[in-house]
Amino acid sequence: MVTGTTLEEELRSLAGSVPDPELPVLTLEELGVLRGVEVLAPGRVKVRLTPTYTGCPAIEAMSADIERVLHDHGMTEVSVVTVLAPAWSTDDISAEGRRKLAEFGIAPPRPHDAASPSGGPVPLTLSVRCPHCGSTDTELLSRFSSTACKALRRCAACREPFDHFKEL
Repeated sequence: MVTGTTLEEELRSLAGSVPDPELPVLTLEELGVLRGVEVLAPGRVKVRLTPTYTGCPAIEAMSADIERVLHDHGMTEVSVVTVLAPAWSTDDISAEGRRKLAEFGIAPPRPHDAASPSGGPVPLTLSVRCPHCGSTDTELLSRFSSTACKALRRCAACREPFDHFKEL
């Protein structure tokens, strides 16, 4: 017999392994939107998700994918609820998620604690590192890219366009 805690950990791992529908290079765990998994009764589970922004259209696809994965694992009733507090921030993206974004050609957001180790105000900087060549000589082409959470930039050094996951 599997204990509740062990089962919850297993179900969280399964739900967390679901790829983000807009950035399939990241899992929901790496993106930081999976907030919790709770076994309510045998075969019944509740999953809490926080969207990257209120009204994010991908939350429906995330929920459906989680339901499918957990149903396939024997859960008969899967409830995915959206929680808005605490709000998601780009600080919730894991280090592995940031690495994968850069490897995929998307400039990851800087963590706020790295930008301001003292915990004070985050210094404003206009430079974004190119994920292709590493140059900080980049320019903003559009405040929005394929999704609202990304901006379109171009590197002046290698001339390659790239998405930048905006800091929130």
